[in-house]
Amino acid sequence: MNAWNGAWESAGPGGVRIRTTTPRDHRRIVEVCDDWWGRPVAHILPRLFLDHFHTTCLVADDPHLAGFLVGFPSPSLPEEAYVHFAGVAPDHRRTGLARELYRLFVEAARTDGRTVVRAVTSPANERSIAFHRSVGFTVTGPHAGYDGPGNDRMCFTLRL
Repeated sequence: MNAWNGAWESAGPGGVRIRTTTPRDHRRIVEVCDDWWGRPVAHILPRLFLDHFHTTCLVADDPHLAGFLVGFPSPSLPEEAYVHFAGVAPDHRRTGLARELYRLFVEAARTDGRTVVRAVTSPANERSIAFHRSVGFTVTGPHAGYDGPGNDRMCFTLRL
C-alpha cells in the first residue's frame, strides 16, 4: 500500500470531514490563515506546496475550512517526513482536530517506512511549541539563524 496515495477520507472530532487536499484548497487556506494566526503568515504557504504535495496534505471541513496540515515525505531524506504548516480554526481549537490531523499524517509516514517526522516554528509561537510537545515531539532551540539571519527556529522531532 502506498501511504501517500491521496485517498484520505476520515471523520474527525465533532463530525468534521478530513480529506486529502487538492490544489484548489490553497486559496481557501491562505484566505483564512492570517486571521487564524492574528498576524501575516500566508506568505509561508506558496501554492507550490499544494500543486506538488497535495496528495500528502490534509484539510478538514465542517463544511467551512476547520483545519489543515501541509506535509510531505522528504524526497532527499528517505527516513523522514516533514510538516510544513498546520492550523486549526479558532472555533475548532481544543477539539482534538489538530491531534487527528497529525495522527493521520504520522500514520501515513510510518506506513511509508519513515522513522522521523520533523517540523519547525518561530521561538515566539508558544502555542505550537506546547502542542508539539503534547503529541510527543522533542523540541530543541532556539536555533539562531536556522532560516537565515534573524530567523531563529525551534525544531521538532518525532521518532516513530
